[in-house]
Amino acid sequence: MVNAYILIQTEVGKAAQVAKEVGGIKGVATAEDVTGPYDVIVRAEARSMDELGKLVVAKVQAVDGITRTLTCPVVHL
Repeated sequence: MVNAYILIQTEVGKAAQVAKEVGGIKGVATAEDVTGPYDVIVRAEARSMDELGKLVVAKVQAVDGITRTLTCPVVHL
């Protein structure tokens, strides 16, 4: 299982809407709107890095109002 944080920047005033919509995507564990340089932080789960990539590119980035994403896979050292 691969876990990752997806940091999302949105259009002005769209953070709450984006968090709600992204939160409904299969593979997204949590989606919360936050303050700071990013507007929404998502915790995602996938079976592999390929599946994580597909989740981000095909589903998360397709949500209206998102301008940029940064995916940070969790590592266990």
